[in-house]
Amino acid sequence: MILMGNLTIIALTCLDPRLHTPMYFFLCNLSFLDISYTSLTLPKLLDIFLREKQCISAVGCFTQVYFFMFSVCEEFLLLTVMGYDRYVAVCHPLRYTVIMNQKVCVLIAIGTWILGFLDPVAHTVLLSHLSYCGSNEINHFFCDPSALLKLSCSSTSTIDHMTYILGAFVDLPCFILTLASYVYIISAILRIRSAEGRRKAFSTCSSHLTVVILFYGTLLCLYMRPTSMQSLEQNKLLALLYNVFIPMLNPVIYSLKNKEVKEALKGVFNFKRKQFS
Repeated sequence: MILMGNLTIIALTCLDPRLHTPMYFFLCNLSFLDISYTSLTLPKLLDIFLREKQCISAVGCFTQVYFFMFSVCEEFLLLTVMGYDRYVAVCHPLRYTVIMNQKVCVLIAIGTWILGFLDPVAHTVLLSHLSYCGSNEINHFFCDPSALLKLSCSSTSTIDHMTYILGAFVDLPCFILTLASYVYIISAILRIRSAEGRRKAFSTCSSHLTVVILFYGTLLCLYMRPTSMQSLEQNKLLALLYNVFIPMLNPVIYSLKNKEVKEALKGVFNFKRKQFS
């Protein structure tokens, strides 16, 4: 379902000229990201279920760690950029095509992917050099960094400090910029006098806002609760929500709430029907 939904979004964006806009360009990047990181964790999980061989190589484990952390960072960046895109569309509609031109969008996308790939390198290297003792049994459905840290016999203070530093320089600015974008968007919408105008303006960003709430809500519940309130079972459930249900819901949210996607989908089906009639 994840593959079908996200590949449909990518295919529709490529096939329908009406979707050749910055919003859908970044949505394609988000769909590709969802496909990439779920393809790294879920096949191994299904393999464990089918073969009942509950083991993973060290290389495979740290590969999962790297791409999981990369996906979280990249989604922060992409949702921030998409929030800025919606801000320009609502607050500066007459200058939208000038500000968010094709060259700018491509450069922004390249920048987010480069930063996303670089962000987890230090974490992964430090995790791979820790000493692990005991049964080396990871109490999780994939190699989650927090589950690995619980197995370590070494001091994890360096990794903890790096987590706070990267959070302060990457995650927190992304959250603040996304929040600021929607403060300006909501202020602009409230200034519109007609109810129809407000409805149309809000419909341009409602899908993205829904995805932002799901993403940030899940991560806040997963990582921002006090340690005394955390349980491993709850963490696994929230991680499952992030790894499976959000990538599955993203294309549904965008296709159900966006008139352009529904029209593009109808156009593809009508074209296929004419070919076979």
